[in-house]
Amino acid sequence: MALLLVGCGGGSDGKAATDPPAVATSSPPTASVDPQAAEKTAVLAAYNAMSAEQAKAYRVADAKGTDLEKYATAEALGQIRNDLARMQEAGTVVRGEIGHDAKVTALDMTPTTPKATLSDCVDLSKYERYSTKRKEVIPLPTQQPLRYVMTVTAERWEGRWMVTVINTQGGPTC
Repeated sequence: MALLLVGCGGGSDGKAATDPPAVATSSPPTASVDPQAAEKTAVLAAYNAMSAEQAKAYRVADAKGTDLEKYATAEALGQIRNDLARMQEAGTVVRGEIGHDAKVTALDMTPTTPKATLSDCVDLSKYERYSTKRKEVIPLPTQQPLRYVMTVTAERWEGRWMVTVINTQGGPTC
């Protein structure tokens, strides 16, 4: 219920008050809060940590010394290990940085194993493949966009988010 306060009379000069009446409200308006914000933050943290560990591995073409197993399941980890095996065979490593701008696009907490989908704008503008055999930078294919959308799937296992699928097939540019 709102309370209406109206001033009667005037100031010391005898004039009537000209200010509009003051209205008190019961509570200030509140902003709506995303009920899944904490889970979305946790999904993004797991994905970002996995991406950082993946970058460490790609810099030396080896997963030793990384914590990839903490953030990626067998399928996603298998994809990364296949990449590393191809890199070792070709004598290549990654130099520079791969940019990421990931967002959670779907989150379903209702199943026994909650699932999330992420959309990541991958930025290759500071990325280089380097041949350790020839000691030179290998240019990206001319048809390779420098920025494209990649999708990622994650699941919540025993209270923590794990990346399950990394779809590296470049989607639309971003």
